[in-house]
Amino acid sequence: MTAGKSARLDRIGTGGRHVIVPMDHGITLGAVDGLVDIESTIDAVTRGGADAVLTQKGIAGRVHGNLNGAGYIVHINGSTSIGPDENDKRPTGTVEDAIRAGADAVSFHINVGSEHEPDQISQLAEVTSEAERYGLPVLAMTYARGHDVRDDDPEAFSEDLGHAVRLGEELGADVVKTAYSGTAETFERVVESTSLPVVIAGGSKGTDEETLSMVRGAVDAGAAGISMGRSIFQHEDPEKITRAVAAVVHEDAEAEAALREAGLAVEA
Repeated sequence: MTAGKSARLDRIGTGGRHVIVPMDHGITLGAVDGLVDIESTIDAVTRGGADAVLTQKGIAGRVHGNLNGAGYIVHINGSTSIGPDENDKRPTGTVEDAIRAGADAVSFHINVGSEHEPDQISQLAEVTSEAERYGLPVLAMTYARGHDVRDDDPEAFSEDLGHAVRLGEELGADVVKTAYSGTAETFERVVESTSLPVVIAGGSKGTDEETLSMVRGAVDAGAAGISMGRSIFQHEDPEKITRAVAAVVHEDAEAEAALREAGLAVEA
């Protein structure tokens, strides 16, 4: 690994662990709550302890003045929820575009098991090769999505997720993101499938306790942190929920203690 890539990885994490808040959902969902005044949301989550935020390149000008020293990742593919197929992620930029936008890393989404997998494999391989020339880290969002993905069975799902994250490593990524399999025991299989740091997606928005329990389970299984969007940026207090998540990831706090320390209510 080059000195430049190592330095940039340090900018999007702390001690090899990552609290990343993706806010690229505007291209998928539109200007939803939390993204209209994205400047205030970025300021809140980075004050709360996010290591990095992630957006599409066109939002870069609204990002940099609000990072509070955090890192910045540019996402370079996407799709919309109102289009013909949300799994059909298409390139939205290049590694050079990300560098011009001031990125410390680039990210790319691939749906392993979908009918779009072949094109996305080729595209991710091209991204990692280009990024390597510049010493720019790549976060590969490797999801297991498709007709044959066994997401109704945590044990089987963990094998499919393990295949997805291993594919990310095989193609040259530096960090891989995937869904949580549902339990710490099954997610160990995912983490063991790759030598790369694995971060979990947030999934559908749940209660604070559900979110923190999921993060705790992933960390217990060996995950290197989270890349969690709506559960954080659409929270009524993005700074506090970020602080709670960061306490679990970086301080090894238990879920309930992290919520209390962040000033969030714990259900009786």
